Amino acid sequence: MTAQPRTSGRRPDDAARRLAAGAPGSGTGDRRPVGRPAPAAGGPAPGAPAPGALAPDPDDDVDPLLIGRRIRAARTARGLSLAELAAALDRAPSQLSVIENGKRELRLGELRRIARVLEVGVEDLLDPEPPSRRAALEIALEKAQAGALYRGLGLPDLPVRKTLSDAAIETILTLHEELRRLHEQRAATPEEARRVNGQLRQEQSEAGNYYPALEETARDLLARIGHSGGPLSHRKVSLLAEELGFSLHSVPDLPHSARSITDASSMRIYLPLGRDAADPRTTVLQALAAHVLGMDEPADYGELLRQRVEVNYLAAAMLVPEAGASELLQRAKAQRELSVEDLRDEFAVTYELAAHRFTNLATHHLDIPVHFLKVHSSGAIVKAYQNDHVRFPTDALGAVEGQLVCRWWSARRVFRSEDRMRQYSQYTDKPGGTYWCTSRIESGSGGEFSISVGTDFAHTKWFRGRETSVRHSSSCPDPDCCRRPAPELVERWHGSVWPVARLHASLLAAMPTGTFTGVDRVAMLEFLERHAPSTEGKTSGEPKGGAGPASSVPPRR
Repeated sequence: MTAQPRTSGRRPDDAARRLAAGAPGSGTGDRRPVGRPAPAAGGPAPGAPAPGALAPDPDDDVDPLLIGRRIRAARTARGLSLAELAAALDRAPSQLSVIENGKRELRLGELRRIARVLEVGVEDLLDPEPPSRRAALEIALEKAQAGALYRGLGLPDLPVRKTLSDAAIETILTLHEELRRLHEQRAATPEEARRVNGQLRQEQSEAGNYYPALEETARDLLARIGHSGGPLSHRKVSLLAEELGFSLHSVPDLPHSARSITDASSMRIYLPLGRDAADPRTTVLQALAAHVLGMDEPADYGELLRQRVEVNYLAAAMLVPEAGASELLQRAKAQRELSVEDLRDEFAVTYELAAHRFTNLATHHLDIPVHFLKVHSSGAIVKAYQNDHVRFPTDALGAVEGQLVCRWWSARRVFRSEDRMRQYSQYTDKPGGTYWCTSRIESGSGGEFSISVGTDFAHTKWFRGRETSVRHSSSCPDPDCCRRPAPELVERWHGSVWPVARLHASLLAAMPTGTFTGVDRVAMLEFLERHAPSTEGKTSGEPKGGAGPASSVPPRR
């Protein structure tokens, strides 16, 4: 179940192939079509394509350095000197040297002329494989030295000469690869998570936050236990676990950093006992979803966050099945009585889960664009989604999470409401238009949070609460809206105040080395060792050591 940390156990040739081929993440492998300008040395490393982006056409994916090395190899194979080939091409030897060293892009016509003189095909010069192992090593070394990582070390350039042995180049490349690995590992900070989260949020917006494959998986799982509609009971969740071959065990010593732990070898799911937690049905269904979707421990933040999105979506789709929920919502729309509260009450789930599920179904089934916000009582955004073009506050890098919501938005004004039993709704005039929003407060381990769902003014007519007379104006991100104090207050308190901020240590901390799940690996493995059933325990249902966790469902035989 647990992925091992990436190590430096690669052969020296691996680094050469990685860099020569321009593999993503190398910080140096930049393979560009003929004629595209090369980036400056030490510029940003090319990464993998953005989610949803089209992959480059392999026919256009070429590397001037590799082409130059193939030209040199073809020239030496024919026994031509640099000067002789330059003369045949009516060029100066220095110009040809620049081409062979990959310092200049070639037009297609130039490439054809060189191929004719060398009596080879153009496709031979565009072959993506280096002409020799030595050429691959030289290409890899030059690319490594051109990358930001090498430049950041402040080392002088190492000329690639014939006197530099293959073994020396291999050693340098191996060291460079290990530095790159450590650099990527240490760069896995919350800032990287926010960047990846922004990409996922964009994908969700483009998809209307609806994923048909996960909906189909949820239907299939519910059909296996004969669930036809209504709230999914605790008993049926246990039956689903049994159907999938798992037994459930509530234990008092589950590591605090874990919501649940799945032991796939013994087909056990461990749950916290006596800990204030979310609906246990959700916890079990998330664990089962990870198993059904065949998820391993993620290797990076992108994979981690994508897995969380899929697991949470599948669990919610089982708790609030699409067929019943869409039917309820369509009836409510026809009556102009759409409400997240009704979805919550119909399926006996939390308001937050119902709000999330509403965003999954609203656009696909009701043709209504919506937005969602989860905001801490301090005003900081915890989660956000939109496909109705509402503008959330962002930082300079486009990240939404952690940004403060305007104090005139529903997500902040709801905290001032004294009647927390009644739905709070308001209209807000924003720079991008007028939006209606309904908000409710829920408490969690980190305090109070507002959960808000809204839409643009044109679609407000379908919702209960549209008749509200509460209306505010927000000009954010204009600082004069709510982010800049009144001039008289600034003058009154100037030089007299020194606050001490409450900063969470997690804002500055990287994820634990060797894992990206945020779970204490030592505590997790020690826990599993304590509870792993012995040979006798597998028959009796008791864990090794007699800790005696309660098994609510026996293993399926």
